[in-house]
Amino acid sequence: MLATQERLRENGNTIVVWHKAAEPEHCNGECDWHPIACSDTDGIAAPGPLKDVPLSLDEPGQRWCADCRALAAT
Repeated sequence: MLATQERLRENGNTIVVWHKAAEPEHCNGECDWHPIACSDTDGIAAPGPLKDVPLSLDEPGQRWCADCRALAAT
């Protein structure tokens, strides 16, 4: 699933939280802002392309946004 990343600090560690892209067709790989599926108003301000991330993500220090993962499962 095409996603954009958010970096958070949890318990002194930096983790990557992946968000489902709300409008992936508008990303040309040089975007500075990505709308996310779990919010009508918020987005991720990070330059760069979207990444194809599996729903069964099993990487240390990375996880899916719970709301985005639930939206993808429906």
